[in-house]
Amino acid sequence: MSGKAFIDHFSALEDPRQAWKVVYPLPEILLVVLCATLGGAEDFVEVARWGQRKLDFLRRLLPYERGIASHDTLNDVMNALPAPLFAECFTAWVESLREQAPDIVAIDGKTSRRSRAKGSDPLHLVSAWASRQRLVLGQEAVSEKSNEINAIPQLLARLELDGALVTIDAMGCQTEIARAIRGKGADYLLALKDNWPALAEEVRRYFDTAPADSLASHETTDGDHGRIEVRRAFVSHDVGWLASDRRFPGEWRFPDLAMIGMVEAEVERDARTSLARRYYLSSAPLTAPAFAAAVRAHWGIENRLHWVMDVVFHDDLMRLRTGSGPANMATIRHAALNIVKEIPDKASLKVRRKTLGWDDQYLLAALKPSPQ
Repeated sequence: MSGKAFIDHFSALEDPRQAWKVVYPLPEILLVVLCATLGGAEDFVEVARWGQRKLDFLRRLLPYERGIASHDTLNDVMNALPAPLFAECFTAWVESLREQAPDIVAIDGKTSRRSRAKGSDPLHLVSAWASRQRLVLGQEAVSEKSNEINAIPQLLARLELDGALVTIDAMGCQTEIARAIRGKGADYLLALKDNWPALAEEVRRYFDTAPADSLASHETTDGDHGRIEVRRAFVSHDVGWLASDRRFPGEWRFPDLAMIGMVEAEVERDARTSLARRYYLSSAPLTAPAFAAAVRAHWGIENRLHWVMDVVFHDDLMRLRTGSGPANMATIRHAALNIVKEIPDKASLKVRRKTLGWDDQYLLAALKPSPQ
């Protein structure tokens, strides 16, 4: 994985500054922001200070004839760069890193709680996560969670999804989103809740009344910290009744629906037992074990992306609030996460990030592609 290649993929960006006023070239600004973020910087004051002290290192990669821009200049440039095009450049870079084999792609949203200007909503980012390779594939910024329905198709349009299984929570359980996924040559696995009340009730009733031997099932048990959880996955490929002629005109139609599924989680803790059921629609005729694995893989976006962004990159503490800055810096942090995860080191992500700030050779190795 190459930091230089990362900068090269952003060559489509036009510098928003007037050409005759440019003292610090855009590639140099992007590189110092990326490297400083890798090394632990969390705002533009820290980025500028890191760059001033690592100037000799940075000059091994780009000229930096005028040194490092001030934190105000860094802030102004990152605010002015168009967020949609910046996100497209990121996606193009990630595509150069992806494995060819199809993957489970989880899509979910996260709010950066402090990235809010007075009178406006905080930044809400919808991200795509490759579960097997553990890469952030792309992101789409929206002003509030309710806009996820509009953001998801825009994100899907930028991604290469041929052969993938795309998993989305109930917010994305929409016929148009299902069509967009199928149009990209992928299958969908969508959580079904009461945003489709009639459909949810029929699927719920089906699993309540179906003979046990008519459903394929898979069971797993996990236990830690005094908590025992038994998960049972049930699938049915008998979905013709959901699209038969008896259905009323104008009703929903999820394209190529091939399976409905249910996950039943029974949790025992402190001598108390709770039971929860979740329901799903899919265009892929998954087996019960494959269905259970796909549902678990979707949860990985919470543990391996959102949690890491908060704990390792302190995403919830970011205070950028104007222009495209919040969305563009979220893209930079996702790029940094992809690079940190690829470092062949058994240390934690937190320790790897600190080492990137301490050790120039460690940082250089992370930025340059492997000999392979």
